[in-house]
Formats: sequence, C-alpha cells, structure tokens
Amino acid sequence: MNSVRSTALVLTLLTTVTACAQNAPATTPAQSVTGSAATPVASSTPMTASDMQILADKIKADKRLLVAANMQLTEAEAKGFWPLYDAYQKELEAINVNLVKGIADYAEASAEGPLSDAEAKSLVDNSLKVESSELELKRNYVPKLGKVLPAMKVARYLQIENKIRAVIKYELAGKIPLVQ
Repeated sequence: MNSVRSTALVLTLLTTVTACAQNAPATTPAQSVTGSAATPVASSTPMTASDMQILADKIKADKRLLVAANMQLTEAEAKGFWPLYDAYQKELEAINVNLVKGIADYAEASAEGPLSDAEAKSLVDNSLKVESSELELKRNYVPKLGKVLPAMKVARYLQIENKIRAVIKYELAGKIPLVQ
C-alpha cells in the first residue's frame, strides 16, 4: 500500500469518526476541499451505540490492515508481533478514553462560558497525563517488540503509530477551540 493511499485511508477513517461523534454527515478530505458531497460517508441520522460499535470495529480492522501492509513482516515476525499489537491497542484504547473524556469535559465547561483557572489547570493536567501515558506505553512496548522484531521494524511500527496519532491529533486540534 503506498503512502498516499495509506494517508487517504487514515484521513477518511478520521473524518468518518469525527462526523459520527458529532452525529453529522461526513465528507472525505477531497469533498471538504471541493465542496462536493456526492457520496456521503455517514448518514445525517444520529448513530446508535450498535452503529458506533460496528464503526469502531471497522476502523480497528482497517488500521490493522494499514499496519500489516506497511510492516512487511515475515511469518515468524507476524506470529510474535500481532499479539503484542493487540495488547498495545487495548492499552492505547484506555488512553483514548481519557483523551475523549478530557475533550468532553472541556466542551462542557467551555459551553458555560470562559474557563476558570481551576478548570484550565484541570485541562492542562489531563492533557499532560494523556501525553505521559502515551510515552510510557511506548517505553513499555519497545523492549517487548524488540524481542520479536528487528530494531528497524520496531522503529517502523512506532513511526506508523506516531503518524496515525499525529493525524488524529491534527484533526482534533482543528475541531477544538482555544481556551477562553
């Protein structure tokens, strides 16, 4: 899978997730530039919990395919890598829950007007906790990955994860207003 196609897949997934979280129709990155919405990615009706679970499962499967296509694992490497990948994703999901909670708390507090100093401090503390948790997760998994993969492939996997996280954070940054 080439990098342009990989990037387009990640952007499309993120656009869909963002729109679904806001219960709004999604557009692909190309549609947001051209304004054309010939093929909406999501419907304008609110998603049910079941719909959200189906979407989450699809995104996880697509991410796994993206990682698989870019890792170029041998059969022996794959046998050791995929259980670690699954465990890493499970722990990353817990970090994502904290990230989403922080964003939701900020949205709720900012809807009521400017943040107090205590609310702003809490926002900063949560943000730093999420970043620290992400770094600690990577530190914990590098030695584990190093037991089943050569260092070059460990570095490649971390690059893939970092690129996906960067796209997610970029998308979120565009949607979250500055603190007032």
